[in-house]
Amino acid sequence: MDFKGMNILVCGMALSGVSAALLLFEKGANVTLQDIKPADKLEKELEMLANTNIDIYLGKDPDDIVSRFELIIVSPGLPLDLPFVDIANKLNIPIWSEVELAYRCCKCSIIAITGTNGKTTTTALTGEIMKAYRSGTEIVGNIGLPFSDKVKKLKAQDFAVVETSSFQLEACHDFKPFASAVLNISPDHLDRHKTMENYIAMKKSIFKNQDSGSYTVLNYDDPVTRKMAEEAKSKVIFFSASSELQNGVYVDSSGYIRIRTEKMDYRIIKSDELLILGRHNLENALAAVALASVCGAPPDIIGNVLKNFRGVQHRLEYVTEKSSIQFYNDSKATNPDSAIKGLLAMNRPTLLIAGGFDKKSDFNDWVKLFEGRVKFVAILGEVKEQIADTLAAHNFLNYEIVNSIEDAAKLCYEKASKGDAILLSPACASWDMFKSFEHRGDAFKNCVLDL
Repeated sequence: MDFKGMNILVCGMALSGVSAALLLFEKGANVTLQDIKPADKLEKELEMLANTNIDIYLGKDPDDIVSRFELIIVSPGLPLDLPFVDIANKLNIPIWSEVELAYRCCKCSIIAITGTNGKTTTTALTGEIMKAYRSGTEIVGNIGLPFSDKVKKLKAQDFAVVETSSFQLEACHDFKPFASAVLNISPDHLDRHKTMENYIAMKKSIFKNQDSGSYTVLNYDDPVTRKMAEEAKSKVIFFSASSELQNGVYVDSSGYIRIRTEKMDYRIIKSDELLILGRHNLENALAAVALASVCGAPPDIIGNVLKNFRGVQHRLEYVTEKSSIQFYNDSKATNPDSAIKGLLAMNRPTLLIAGGFDKKSDFNDWVKLFEGRVKFVAILGEVKEQIADTLAAHNFLNYEIVNSIEDAAKLCYEKASKGDAILLSPACASWDMFKSFEHRGDAFKNCVLDL
């Protein structure tokens, strides 16, 4: 599509908005970039625009300027029930997401991934497989790298692996990936989408424009996504962590991840060779195998990447193994619910590092799972006394309070035996001792590597 000379409004100056504005500017459009924040809150973003003549409209909603434009690009953070959207609709001004814009400018095939959970891990894993197969592949979208920022680099033979949220899909119209995936569905973002029906409809829109020359990967074990196959016009490939499939990716009776379709039947690797732990990560891996396979990646490349993929940083990330003891970084577990998922994924006796900033959480349900799973707990941070009291209340007495992440790593290593795992899964935010959960996770990894 030719944007030259078009008057285009981009709403929202987050990363995706700035990237969209810069892409349109390079395409010759007359761009206005709007945000309700004042200039002093957007210094970094404004610096990125310094060498352009993009107009800036700050500090208020764009209601009074909408009529000047031929196209509006909206940030995924902006709901589509705002007054300016209603004005645009009445004036028949198209409203696109940044993903739709990038798609219109993209020369290569697209792999698009959505779902309530697991999007980031599946996108990262699929992207790593496709990079090993086609080196020009880019991993973009809701994973933190705007599609618009990378679309200029992509050549016809490359792939774009795009994590897409329901917010981004809401303003997609012609978006047509070569391969799409809906990983799972559970209640989420109902404050925005209002009903589960609306939320599911947004997720299904990822494959609405696909046809018989494209592929849709769906979770056979999720009744909502399984039913979506009835509406897909594309070739459907299921994945399942619990059932043998005639057409799909599954774990066979010998424990191998296997893809079986009309055109292929391959064993990839044994499922227990994965470094990423838990059933949820097995499902993510199965989806990635399906997506990469239908896009032409050979089994040996897929298997090699699967064996070496350590996961997304700070989400049950495999760090290393020392003296037959494995180390995992789950610093993203900033609440007890997340920490429960991390603990349930462990397949070895576990020594746990926990504690941090006090978010007034209740730790009882988490601690109830320790028996038979956790050998020892090193506690640190603002809530150390509360966690210690909860452990004592449940008669779990094998713990010590420490003063630093370094002390915690050393103590757990001293107490661990061959075949154990040491897991940082704090069940708390990081702000009492660290700048962020990323800072905390990196500090833990550095400690482990120095042991």
